[in-house]
Amino acid sequence: MQLHQLGRNAQLSARGATRSGRVSRAARTVVRADAGSKPTVLVSEKLGAAGIDMLKKTANVDASYGLSPEELKAKVALSDALIVRSATKVTREVFEASKGRLKVVGRAGVGIDNVDLVAATECGCLVVNAPTANTIAAAEHGIALLCAMARNVAQADASMKMGKWDRNTYVGTSLTGKTVAIIGFGKVGSEVARRAKGLGCKVIAYDPFASAEMAKAIGVTLMPLDDCLAQGDFFSLHMPLLPTTKNLFNDEVFAKIKKGARIINVARGGVIDEAALARALDAGQVSQAALDVWADEPPKWEGHPLVNRPDVVCTPHLGASTTEAQEDVAIEIVDAVVDALMGKLSANAVNAPMVPAEVLKELQPFIALAEGLGKAAVSLTGEGAFTDMSVIYQTPRGDDLDTRLLRANVLKGVLEGTTTAMVNLVNADLLAKKRGINVAEVTESGTGNDVLSGMGIKIQTTNTKFSGALDKGAISLQGSVRNGIPFLTRIGSFDVEVALEGSLLLIRQIDQPGLVAAVATKLANEKINISFMSVGRTGAGQEAIMACGIDSPPSAATVSEISKLNGIQEALMFIETQN
Repeated sequence: MQLHQLGRNAQLSARGATRSGRVSRAARTVVRADAGSKPTVLVSEKLGAAGIDMLKKTANVDASYGLSPEELKAKVALSDALIVRSATKVTREVFEASKGRLKVVGRAGVGIDNVDLVAATECGCLVVNAPTANTIAAAEHGIALLCAMARNVAQADASMKMGKWDRNTYVGTSLTGKTVAIIGFGKVGSEVARRAKGLGCKVIAYDPFASAEMAKAIGVTLMPLDDCLAQGDFFSLHMPLLPTTKNLFNDEVFAKIKKGARIINVARGGVIDEAALARALDAGQVSQAALDVWADEPPKWEGHPLVNRPDVVCTPHLGASTTEAQEDVAIEIVDAVVDALMGKLSANAVNAPMVPAEVLKELQPFIALAEGLGKAAVSLTGEGAFTDMSVIYQTPRGDDLDTRLLRANVLKGVLEGTTTAMVNLVNADLLAKKRGINVAEVTESGTGNDVLSGMGIKIQTTNTKFSGALDKGAISLQGSVRNGIPFLTRIGSFDVEVALEGSLLLIRQIDQPGLVAAVATKLANEKINISFMSVGRTGAGQEAIMACGIDSPPSAATVSEISKLNGIQEALMFIETQN
């Protein structure tokens, strides 16, 4: 057994899921427009026609380009979703101006540095992007800049247009046999690597999160950053703009590179300190640069240290600007936004765990179980706050199991029973942190071929509405999935078999003949049918728990009458799970 203490700073956010082809309640509560009407989607920057046409089939589309910040804030208050490219700044003020109506922001492209993710999460707004559609276009542009820079294409073109025939000035350098160092070996970086290999280049890469096996499969050697800096003839940058990557290429880094190296950037302008690059060019430490992205876009033309230099090839953020990529990005982002508004899972979610599709498929049957356990446990908790909670996973995979989505659904189930705030899988972590809830995860060895053989939850409190659920000072529940349906398999120290669907009545009793019939009679008097019943006992004639699945909740008076039957110690309307 291994204990992972996440504490108050645990980062939990996730999306809902589908089960048996239906959208689950967990999924429907993530993001959803008002029922009975089409959602309104604000598109603030030009989007491909194919995407707009798709969007119009399911939403009211407000295509308003070039909005001022004040105009944007006015319009988001009337919108369920917002689609942007890179120019629109979706700030905290924008999210606050939406007054909770904005459910999803779609970024038509990869980078999301123009969207305030912290504010989005605090407001329960899902952020999705389009990370794959422009991958090839960006990689192709990176290779185009590599070739154009090596052979001085842009400079020679400008010279000829001035009426000059200057062959000697624009002698280039061969790519064959040169080392291309790719910094950021993700989707775009790996595609650049494949193409650079085809040009006869040796390719090395730095990325602390990349798979060495994947790199090896395409003939790329992963190595530490300093080794890349020392060996690279060309540097192709493909990392996101994060606090850890901002100005990564600065004076210190430029001092470490091979003298005369060349830099290509089709990632984000902020990863290069532009003034430092200008100094490196002046010193000859860097011989040339080719830049598609800039710290400020458009850059400030007057006095800019790089734009007007003859040793810098400049393009205006054209990485994704092919006809095909523009249409593909539009379709990808519209798919993600529409799915989010319908409450479906989106693999493109940014402020939620990005679980690989194959893992998500395995986990789907357990998502309803996770939320159901959270709801069940907190429904048994008496008055007063609790701060410590454990989630237990029985899995044959041990620590290799990705638990983020399951953990977040447990937490969502708990929070919906303990707060009046709107809770969804985007902001569950933040609300838990504010309530001071500490979450620990325990991985236990499981059996079978499924990703999970069972799950459990323990809430550290002795104050409960149903004392039969207490086990060693904690409300304790365990469950599993049978034929796609979540079941409770243990309540406290009692084994049961209870489907987490419909309405459940929980009874603690002294085991004796006639009690089942007496309970059924009381429910029948209120015309309530029992769909199933499970009894777990410690022994004949000893303490037992009876769990009844019923078609509708009984009145408080009927529950009270049942609790007064001879031999019954307590009765509780346990949980109502909507399908």
